[in-house]
Amino acid sequence: MARVLIDDELCQGHAMCSLEAPDVFEVPKRGTVQLIGDVTATNLEAVRLAVRHCPTGALTLEED
Repeated sequence: MARVLIDDELCQGHAMCSLEAPDVFEVPKRGTVQLIGDVTATNLEAVRLAVRHCPTGALTLEED
């Protein structure tokens, strides 16, 4: 399937990812993005949007 890579040094906690794919990403009030779920066929397009809309480019999607 696919997996998400996070660059913690780039993440600034804007939380755009959690707006696009809330079942995969969570951003605490203070901190950086955390993966809370897996990339599945059901949420793959939402994860792609989350990666695309990350303002700092902290997310990368690796697809098989």
